[in-house]
Amino acid sequence: MMEKSCTLLVHFDKGTPALANEIKEALEGNDVELKIEALKKAIMLLLNGDTIPQLFITIIRYVLPSEDHTVQKLLLLYLEIIEKTDSKGKILPEMILICQNLRNNLQHPNEYIRGVTLRFLCRLNEAEIIEPLIPSILTNLEHRHPFVRRNAVLAIMFVYRLPQGETLLDSAPEIIDRFLASEQDPSSKRNAFLMLFNCAQDRAVNYLFTHISRIIEWGEQLQMVVLELIKKVCRVNKGEKSKYIKIIISLLDAPSSAVVYECAGTLVSLSSAPTAIKAAANTYSQLLLSQSDNNVKLILLDRISELKASHREIMVELVMDVLRALSSPNVDIRRKTLDIVLDLITPRNINQVVMMLKKEVVKTQSGELEKNGEYRQMLVQAIYACAVKFPEVASTVVHPLMDFLGDTNVASALDVAVFVREIIETNPKLRVSIITRLLDTFYQIRNSRVCTHSLWIIGEYCLSLSEVESGIATIKQCLGELPFYTASEEKEAQDATKNSQVVSSTTVSSRRPVILADGTYATQSAALETAMSAPVLVQGSLTSVGNLRSLILSGDFFLETVVACTLTKLVLRLEEIQPSKAEVNKATTQALLIMVSMLQLGQSSVLPHPIDNDSRDRIVLCIRLLCHKGEEVRKIWLESCRQSFVKMLADKQLLETEETKAKAQILSAQPDDLIDFYHLKSRKGMSQLELEDAVQDDLKRATGEFTKDKDDANKLNRILQLTGFSDPVYAEAYVTVNHYDIVLDVTVINRTKETLQNLCLELATMGDLKLVERPQNYTLAPESSKQIKANIKVSSTETGVIFGNIVYEASSNVLDRSVIVLNDIHIDIMDYISPASCADVSFRTMWAEFEWENKVAVNTVIQDEKEFLNHVVKATNMKCLTPPSALEGECGVLAANLYAKSVFGEDALVNVSVEKQADGKLSGYIRIRSKTQGIALSLGDKITLKQKGGL
Repeated sequence: MMEKSCTLLVHFDKGTPALANEIKEALEGNDVELKIEALKKAIMLLLNGDTIPQLFITIIRYVLPSEDHTVQKLLLLYLEIIEKTDSKGKILPEMILICQNLRNNLQHPNEYIRGVTLRFLCRLNEAEIIEPLIPSILTNLEHRHPFVRRNAVLAIMFVYRLPQGETLLDSAPEIIDRFLASEQDPSSKRNAFLMLFNCAQDRAVNYLFTHISRIIEWGEQLQMVVLELIKKVCRVNKGEKSKYIKIIISLLDAPSSAVVYECAGTLVSLSSAPTAIKAAANTYSQLLLSQSDNNVKLILLDRISELKASHREIMVELVMDVLRALSSPNVDIRRKTLDIVLDLITPRNINQVVMMLKKEVVKTQSGELEKNGEYRQMLVQAIYACAVKFPEVASTVVHPLMDFLGDTNVASALDVAVFVREIIETNPKLRVSIITRLLDTFYQIRNSRVCTHSLWIIGEYCLSLSEVESGIATIKQCLGELPFYTASEEKEAQDATKNSQVVSSTTVSSRRPVILADGTYATQSAALETAMSAPVLVQGSLTSVGNLRSLILSGDFFLETVVACTLTKLVLRLEEIQPSKAEVNKATTQALLIMVSMLQLGQSSVLPHPIDNDSRDRIVLCIRLLCHKGEEVRKIWLESCRQSFVKMLADKQLLETEETKAKAQILSAQPDDLIDFYHLKSRKGMSQLELEDAVQDDLKRATGEFTKDKDDANKLNRILQLTGFSDPVYAEAYVTVNHYDIVLDVTVINRTKETLQNLCLELATMGDLKLVERPQNYTLAPESSKQIKANIKVSSTETGVIFGNIVYEASSNVLDRSVIVLNDIHIDIMDYISPASCADVSFRTMWAEFEWENKVAVNTVIQDEKEFLNHVVKATNMKCLTPPSALEGECGVLAANLYAKSVFGEDALVNVSVEKQADGKLSGYIRIRSKTQGIALSLGDKITLKQKGGL
C-alpha cells in the first residue's frame, strides 16, 4: 500500500471499528446527530486506510442537501481526504457532482458556510474542480464579513500557487493588490500581504514602502509577515538591507511582545553594527523582565547567550539587566542567568555583580522555598568564580560566606569550604581573619566532609601561637569529654548484639563499590542502624554540643584520621613556636589521649562496625610520630602538604588558561578575497547605523568570519554513495546534522535513455529517528538529475540507521515497477555529543547513579598509555577531566576520567584504565556509563571501532 500526503490528523480508537453498513444506515436516516457521528466514523476509517467506495453516492444523496453547519463542515473534511483521481491522475467522473455543491456553498447566505468552503479549496490540488469555482471565489472578496474575505484571499493564494495557477488566475496579484489598498480588517490584510509576499514579492515591497509611516499601527500578524518579507529580501539582495533595518528598528516600539522578539532576532541576523546589536540586546533584556512564562525566559536567555558569544563587549554593558532575571523562582532560569553573567564580568562591573550576588545569598536565608539550598549552592559557586577571577573582591565575600559552613545543604557548605581553602592560600592578607572566623564558627558545622576540609585548613594555616592554641582548644571542645564511651555503655551494646543474633539481625550490612579519585573502584561497608542500636549512639553524642563527637560516634572513621592528622600538625607547629616545653608536652599528651580514645572506640562494640585498617594505621602513624619526632618527618608534615596544594592550584590555573586560549577562535581568510575599504566609500546619505553596518561587514570579510572553511573541508566527507555506478539510477546523499534533525540532500541521476515515471525515494529508519514527511513522486527525463530533500527528526543520542530504496516505472512498461535498494546511512553519535566539564564530586555521583554500563576491553596496537588516552579522547569527542599533572610520569599504569554532554542534555561518562604488560602491549578496560542505554552502547561501539589506532 502506497503512502499518501495527509492534511488532516484525527485520533482513531482501533478497539471499536465501525462497520460500513452501520455508517450507511445512519447517513440515510433523518437524525442529524446520528449523521454527524456516522460522518466522523467514516472520516476516521478513511484516514486509517479504508476506502469505503460505496459511501460516496450515499453521502451525495443524503448528506449533501443538509443545512446543518456541523454536517457541512464534516462533509468538507470527507471530501478533502477521499481519492479524487484514478491511477493515471485523471479526475474521477463522480467528482463533478460536488462542484455544484461547492458553488452553492460559496454563494450561501451564511458566512460560516462560505468561509469553511473557501478554506477547503485551499487544500484542493485538482485544477478541474477549482476552475469553475474561480468567479465565485473572487466574488467573496467583497463580502461584508471579514471571515469570508480573509479565507477568500487564502483560497486565491493557493489556487495561484498550483502548477496551472497562473493560467487559472493570471490577474491574482493585481486583484489582491487592489484589495489590500482598501481593506480594513487586520486578518484579511495580513492574508493579502502574505499572498503578495509569496506570489508577487515586488508588489509586497512596494506596498510596504508606500505605507512605511503607518507600519507601527498595523496589526501584530501583518507586522510578523513584514519581518518575514524583510528577511527574504535581504537574504537575496544584501545591498538594500540598510533601508530595511530602519523599518525593523521602528518596529522595536511595537506593543506586541512577539513582534518585538522577532524584530530583535531579525536585526541580529541582518546586521553586525554595534547600534543594531545593542538595540537587540536591550530588547531581549526588557522582554526577560516583562514576560512571566518560564519557557519564554529560557528562550530569551538562549538568545542573550548567543549574543554574548559573538558580541561580548556590547553585552558587558547589560550585565546588571540580565542579573535581574534572578528574581524568577525557577532554578533552570537562575542557573542559565548565572552562567551568562559569569562570562560577562569585568573589572568595571565586578563589584556590582558581587554585591547583587551577596544580596541574593542573604535572601535565601529568609525564604522557606524548597529550592533555596540548591540556589544558594549556585550563588556560592558564582561568587567563588568571581573571587578566583578577581582576587580583590575576595575580602568582601569570604566572611559572609563562611556563615554557611554549617548550612543544612551539604553541597552548598562544601562549596564554601573549598572556596575558603583556596582563598586563604591565594590571599595571604586574609589568613588571620579567615582562621579566626573559622575557629569561631567551627562548632556549627554538622557535615563530615565539610569538617574534614575545615580541619585541614586549621592544621595548615594556624601559624601563630594563639592560633595554634585556639585550634587545639576548639577541636578538644568539639570532641567533648573523654573517653567516648563508658564501660556500662559497652556492656549494653554487647547485650544488644547478642540478643539481635538470637532474634534477628539488627544491622543490614552491604558492600558497594565506591569510585576513587583516579576512577578505580574501592569497596566500603555500609550499615543501616535499627531501633535497637540507635540509643547507644544517641547517648552522650547527638545530645551534646560537640559536632565532632556526634560524627565520630556515628562511625565516621575517616573523620577520626583527619582529626588525628590535624592535631599532629598543630602539636608539631606548637613545638616550633612555644618556648615552654611543659606546654608542648601537655598538648602532646592531650593529643595522644584523644587518638588512643578514638582507636579504643573503633575497636569497641559500641559502634556497629569496627574501624577499618586504613584509618587505624593512619591514627597509629600519628601516635608514633608524636612519640618519636624527627626533623625530616616534621618537614614533610608541615611543608610538603602545603606545597602539594599550591601545585594543585597552579595546575588548575594553567588548565583554565589553556581552555580560554583554545576557545579563542582564530579566523582566517583566503589571500585573494576582495576587501572593500570603507574609508574610500562615499558617506553621502548614509546614516550612522548604515555606516557601522558597512564597517562591520568589511571587518568580517577581512578577518575571515564569512569564510566557512570547516564546512568546505568536511563537505566531501559527508557525501555518501547510495547506489552502484552500474545501477539504472545513481543516487548519493549529502547528510547535514542540525542537532535535533537530519537533512538528507539526495541527488538522483537517471542513467538510462528512457523517461522514468513516478520515481520515489522511500526511506525508513531504525533507532530514535523519525521521518518527518515522505518525499513526493517525480518524473525524470533521460540522463537528467533531481535533488530530493528528506527531513528526519532525532529524539535521543543513539546511533541510528536510515535505509530504503528507489522505486520507479519505466516509460516502456508502466505496469512494471523497478526497485533499487539503497546503501544504509549510519548516523554517527559524534555529531550529537560535545566535550564538557564537571566537578569530580558530580562525576562520581553520576557514576554511582547511572545504571547503564558498557565495558570495553582494551585492544590496541598503541603501546604508550598517554598516546592511547589521547587517541580515545579524539575518537570519542570527549574531554579528559583528569588534570595533566596526574598523568605525568612513567609508571606503566594510567587511569583517567572523560566526560561529554549530548545536545539532548544526556551525560556520557567514560573511565579509561590501562596497564602496560611485560611485552609492551596495553591491557585494561574502558568503562562507559550513562543514564540511557543508547549512548552507552553507541559510545562502546565507537570506541571498539576506533581504539586500534588510525582515525
